[in-house]
Amino acid sequence: MDGLPHSFDLAPAGAPENGLLSQSYPPARQHTLRTAISCVGIGLHSGRKVSLSLLPAPAYSGIVLRRRDLGGVVIPARFDNVQDTRMCTALGLAGRPETLVGTVEHLMAALAGCGVSNAIVELDGPEVPVFDGSSANFIFLLDCAGVVEQDAPAPVIEVLRPVRIAQGASYVELRPNPRGLDMSVSIDFDAEAIGRQALTLRLGPAVFRRGLAAARTFTMASEIAALKAAGLARGGSLDNAVVVDGARVLNPTGLRMRDEFVRHKVLDAVGDLSLAGAALNARYVAHRPGHALNNRVLRALFADAANWRTVFPREGLEAWEEPASVDAVAA
Repeated sequence: MDGLPHSFDLAPAGAPENGLLSQSYPPARQHTLRTAISCVGIGLHSGRKVSLSLLPAPAYSGIVLRRRDLGGVVIPARFDNVQDTRMCTALGLAGRPETLVGTVEHLMAALAGCGVSNAIVELDGPEVPVFDGSSANFIFLLDCAGVVEQDAPAPVIEVLRPVRIAQGASYVELRPNPRGLDMSVSIDFDAEAIGRQALTLRLGPAVFRRGLAAARTFTMASEIAALKAAGLARGGSLDNAVVVDGARVLNPTGLRMRDEFVRHKVLDAVGDLSLAGAALNARYVAHRPGHALNNRVLRALFADAANWRTVFPREGLEAWEEPASVDAVAA
């Protein structure tokens, strides 16, 4: 078990912050890793051991995945390369199912939350390691590798008019926002341990690190058998997911934060929205969101050139901090 307290510091003791807390968001300049770093973990759904490396990349490269086990095939981390959204976000090349890489959202969220524009993600299997089910370990890896500014301005995608996707009682919407990414998310589960939760924040490096990164993925105990029968959650355990049974949280260490469930939904959205290929100037408003709706709203955004434009932020903007907590999501 992880046994991490609610106040767990994601930076190693005595480590420099690499400018991650002080840089503006969206960053005015592009960033990449100072040096390469590697790790080994288990895939949440495949249950397979996976070796993963994060490497520096030149400006304007974006985030790309490279499958070493498939001869180095490259998959750009973009919304139009999302091939599956069942219980995770999976990237791959169209018509080549063998290239799929699942559960990319926690790593993508960490890269986006730390303002990393360009990186190569090398792995030797079909899934990013789940570690503890959050982005905390990826933040640790980025701290150890270091993040450096590049001599290139960072483009920002500005949403010009609302784009909404709804399915039943669930919806996600991207609205115009003059600067940065504001996020308002609510969830509603029958399980008493979760119930209704809502969170509104303005994304920035400090907010992501302190408010979202440690929030873990979760599931209902009643769904586990069906997930495994469908070939999913083969690597799942109480070490890498919060499991809820009615009013009970089955993990012996309990929750890391009172509203960990909605915070993880926001974390997932940060990762999914990063597949736009650049930081967003937008307000993301969602009720009961999921990976499928997050991907569909990006596809709808880019389907019409009147919905968006590319801009570049001014230099010297101060890092944004999280506003006072809100009890409900604004309609």
